[in-house]
Amino acid sequence: MANLILTVLIGILGGLAVGVQGPIVSQMSQRIGTMAGAFVVHVSGAILSGALLLALGGENIGNWRNLSWYMFLSGSFGVVLYLTLNQTMPRLGATTALALIIIGQLVMGILIDQFGLFGVAVRPLDLVRLVGAGMLIAGGYLIIR
Repeated sequence: MANLILTVLIGILGGLAVGVQGPIVSQMSQRIGTMAGAFVVHVSGAILSGALLLALGGENIGNWRNLSWYMFLSGSFGVVLYLTLNQTMPRLGATTALALIIIGQLVMGILIDQFGLFGVAVRPLDLVRLVGAGMLIAGGYLIIR
């Protein structure tokens, strides 16, 4: 049970990080430009990742050649998220921008679970999950209005 609680808290921490990142990157891109901001975000992320990797003794970085081709595209999703925040947050506000992102994540999560994409365990969409997803999407709609 403690493991589940820790995992949930880590998930919430990730959501909090995206919530803080949004307004910061929005302001940054207004000051230095969209792609310059994306560059700063990813360079600073690379520096932190590199420092953590060194602290952890390199983990299994030597096996990078064994990764599937699509795994090398994962950084581009961060650029898409950055550009999304840059466009939506100044125009719609933080709550609406994040609600839209969460709805998109929910839809993608349902698809990934349904078909077991990317090695994730299959969790078919049943009535209970469909109702839960519908409630989250309805909540997002109410926030966006």
